[in-house]
Amino acid sequence: MANSAQAAKRAKQAEVRRLRNASQRSDMRTAVKKVLAAINSGDKAQATALFVAAQSKLDKMARKGIIEKNKAARSKSRINARIKALA
Repeated sequence: MANSAQAAKRAKQAEVRRLRNASQRSDMRTAVKKVLAAINSGDKAQATALFVAAQSKLDKMARKGIIEKNKAARSKSRINARIKALA
């Protein structure tokens, strides 16, 4: 338990941030999974459209520091390579 009012407030803030980050991370992972599902079904048009949304979410998570910027870049690169391979 927190021993001071300041520590109690910081604990509350940390919990709120943890829940918000978890929600946003889950949303990002869902977007990536939708793109991968479209790739696996062979639908290039749908995969491309979903990739635009997933790319935006990855960039936003990296910008906010929820994921590392290199992780976002690596994920986008791998997904884009798989979309291009559908041709």
